[in-house]
Amino acid sequence: MSARSECAAAPGQALDLARLRADFPILQQQINGHRLAFLDSAASAQRPAAVIEAVADYYRHDHANVHRGVHTLSHRATEAYEGARDKVRRFINAASTREIVFTRGTTEAINLVANSLGQGWSAGDNVVISHLEHHSNIVPWQMLAERVGIELRVIPIDRRGELQLDALPGLLDERSRLLSIAHVSNALGTVNPVKELVALARERGVPTLVDGAQAVPHGPVDVAAIGCDFYAFSGHKMYGPTGIGVLYGREALLAQMPPWQGGGDMILSVSFSGTTYNELPYRFEAGTPHIAGAVGLGAAVDYLAALGMQRIAAHEQQLLDYATARLAEIPGLELVGTARHKAGVLSFNIEGIHPHDLGTILDHQGVAIRTGHHCAMPVMEFFGIAGTARASLGLYNGRDDIDQLVAGLHTAIEMFR
Repeated sequence: MSARSECAAAPGQALDLARLRADFPILQQQINGHRLAFLDSAASAQRPAAVIEAVADYYRHDHANVHRGVHTLSHRATEAYEGARDKVRRFINAASTREIVFTRGTTEAINLVANSLGQGWSAGDNVVISHLEHHSNIVPWQMLAERVGIELRVIPIDRRGELQLDALPGLLDERSRLLSIAHVSNALGTVNPVKELVALARERGVPTLVDGAQAVPHGPVDVAAIGCDFYAFSGHKMYGPTGIGVLYGREALLAQMPPWQGGGDMILSVSFSGTTYNELPYRFEAGTPHIAGAVGLGAAVDYLAALGMQRIAAHEQQLLDYATARLAEIPGLELVGTARHKAGVLSFNIEGIHPHDLGTILDHQGVAIRTGHHCAMPVMEFFGIAGTARASLGLYNGRDDIDQLVAGLHTAIEMFR
C-alpha cells in the first residue's frame, strides 16, 4: 500500500492543512470538549493513516520472521523489512544499506556506539558533548566513564541557548575519541551548526556522532553533506511507530566495530569453539527485529518524502515565527532558548505559575504540551529553573493551534490571578 500523502504537491507549494490533517485519525477527536491542538510532537509525533495501515497490512498479510525462512511469507516480510532500510538510506542520502542499522530508537543507537566503538577506549581518553544534550547523549558516556575511566568534556552554552563554538578547539585533543552532538536541542529548539562542528572534528581526526532525533522530522537531512560518521534518529519522532530507530554509520568505521549484543541474525556460524559474525548491518541487529516497526518507518519515510521536506521546513518556520510573536504578547511569559537558528520548539515559563499547572489547564482547553525538564536536566540547571512548559510543532500544526494555546495561557493567567 502506498504511503503517499494526499497533499503531495510541487516543492514550493504550501501545505494544505485541512487535507493533511485528515490523514491523521487521532486529530479528528475532541479533548475535554475542545478540538485537539497537539503541540507535543517533540516527545512523539502522531501517525498518519498510511503508516497505521502499512503496519496493519503487514500483520494481516505478510507477518513472518525475516532472512531465514524459505516460505512465501518470510520472503514477503524480508522484502518489506529490507525495502524499508533502502527507503531510509535514500531519505538521508547514505551511500549503502550496509550503513543503515535498525535500532529501537536514538537512545539505543547511541548506546550501541558507546558499547561497540568504546570497547577499545581507556582511561585518559575523552568524549566531547555539549551542554544542550538530551540525557540519551549524556548517560551512555557517563556509564562508559565509570567502566573504563574516560573523561566527558562539555561545550558550554550561552543565555540564548547557543553553543559557545570558540570553546570546542580547546576541548579536542589527541585523546579525543568522539564528538557526539545534537543536531537540534529537544529542550530549546536550538539548531546546531553540525556541518561546521563535524568539519572541525575531522580536521583533528576525531569521529563524530550526531543525535538527529529532533532534526529528521523537520527538514532535509543529508549525512553525506554533513560528513558525520554516525547519525541517530527515532521513528516515533518522524510520524512512524515507536520502538524503531536508525543508526547511520560510515561503512568503513562500522566494519571495524565489534558487535554489541549477541544472538540470532548477527552471526554466520556458531560452535562451542567460536562464532563468525554476520556482515553489515546485520552484525548489529541481534535477535528478531521490530519488523512491523521497520515497515511503518518505511511508510513514514514515503509520507514525508511525498510532502517534501523543504515544504515541511518552510511551513514550520513560518509557524514558529508566528508562535514566537504571539507568546511575546503574553504578560509574564519568558521564552527559554532564543537561539538565532531554531526548530519548532518553544520552551517557556509564566511568572507565578508552575509548568505542570499550565499543562493541566491547557489540557482542559484541548491543548497538549509537555512540561518538566524534557530529559535535559543540565539545560534547566544552566538557566536556574526546574523545568519549562514546551510547545513543539509538527507538520500538521497551524495558526489555529497557536491561537488555541495562547487563549489557554490567558485562561491560566486569569485563574491564578
